[in-house]
Amino acid sequence: MSRSLKVSPQYIAQVKQAVKRNGFPSQTAFAKSFGSPSESTVKKFLRRGNVDFSYFEEIADKLGLDWQEISQINETNQQTTIPDNFFAYDSSWVGRERLITQLSQNLRNSCRLLLILGLTGIGKTALAERLAVKLTDLIQSDWDNKLLRANFDYEEKSTDFASIAAGWLESLGENIPPTEKKPELLLNQLVRRLQEDRLLVLIDSMERLLTENEDGGSWGDFSNRYWEEFFLRLLSAESCQSRLILTSQDLPVNFHSKASRYSNFYQRHILYGLDESEQEALFEIEGLDISQKSEDKPILLRLGKAYQGHPLVLRVIIGEINGDPFNGNVQAYWNDVNKKIEEVEKDLAEAEAGKTEGYDEWELHKLTRKVRNEVNRKRLKATYKRLETQVPDAYILICAASVYRIPVQEEGWLMQLAELVRRVEKQVCSQERQKQALEELLNRFLAEESVNHNNKRVLGQHNLVRSVALESYRNLVQKFQGGGEEA
Repeated sequence: MSRSLKVSPQYIAQVKQAVKRNGFPSQTAFAKSFGSPSESTVKKFLRRGNVDFSYFEEIADKLGLDWQEISQINETNQQTTIPDNFFAYDSSWVGRERLITQLSQNLRNSCRLLLILGLTGIGKTALAERLAVKLTDLIQSDWDNKLLRANFDYEEKSTDFASIAAGWLESLGENIPPTEKKPELLLNQLVRRLQEDRLLVLIDSMERLLTENEDGGSWGDFSNRYWEEFFLRLLSAESCQSRLILTSQDLPVNFHSKASRYSNFYQRHILYGLDESEQEALFEIEGLDISQKSEDKPILLRLGKAYQGHPLVLRVIIGEINGDPFNGNVQAYWNDVNKKIEEVEKDLAEAEAGKTEGYDEWELHKLTRKVRNEVNRKRLKATYKRLETQVPDAYILICAASVYRIPVQEEGWLMQLAELVRRVEKQVCSQERQKQALEELLNRFLAEESVNHNNKRVLGQHNLVRSVALESYRNLVQKFQGGGEEA
């Protein structure tokens, strides 16, 4: 057993004060003052990450603090190492403990394939990696030989089943002659290995494997049929030693329908944002003062509420607060962004008072330059572009429905689409067309279902999704007007 330490939550404020007391203008400046340990290790210490015992003692000593007093011991088994390609796994993970326990237990029992679904940046890959680490004993911590992974988050990554299957089999020690690299043969060989050997398979961004259905009416079939056959063969087999964890922004509709027949072996889980207690834990573990008497706490919770606990955005915001030029000064950060947050709060308050519609000019997706780059440009724009290209009617619907500040019944959404089509295309939008567009948004988790106080099913948009949709609607109107159509 090896011992690592991290700062106990109650000593975070004391550590921050010690940095300033020792003459460092910021945490970054303090971290850079070391030759060894590295800057990243010192930053991990400051953000309550696990740090090797000897480094922890050295950093605490430089701050003039008693390492024994401020430390929280974390005993870890040396064999439980984290694979190098676990890019979403970090020490700042918070919450969802009950979910991880439940899902990992299901995978230990009969579940063979877990499909994790949700909005971009909501934490699907991080959850998948956490589950893999939780299940490390199933593969005897042999990550090199018993973990198979494919990440389709990058467009240049081949989505061809035969290429991926051949690579996996070769990594398992199989010698595959060129004459045997036919999809059918590779499929049989890979299914056999997964049935007989206890392996763990992680597949990220499965939405990139999907294409339009054969009837042309919707999106959600596998572009390469061998992927669906591969998954279904494992679900329908009499036995299967391996476990598969998949993440996707989109629901593979036809596959889900077929896989649901094997309810003991197949499970899907839709992931949402962090709740308030989990948001507090995230702020705390990153070194921000979330204590009851803290003046920063209400501000941090307002930020968390505005973004409905979206983990990626909150991590970006925390990084900005802890970095230059704010260096942990939450009040200064708030002074820089408060107008955009207060605009959202004002509109939502008006909605609660009865003004449920408004062509607002939200900028949650453009709160700061870093949020624009890390969240909007790299994530959300890609999601919206994919929607606009693949299912134009669904794109028009999400733009048109952005007028609603709060969830409303389905009829309201469909009415907005029908009205926009009538004005732009000068024709009636059929009910079938309306329903299909809505179905696509639901399958991509860009529309959220809930039940209101009158026990009616209603549809809404995540605040971040609506912020982008409002801007997209304005661009759509300009496009139509530029083409001479009335909008």
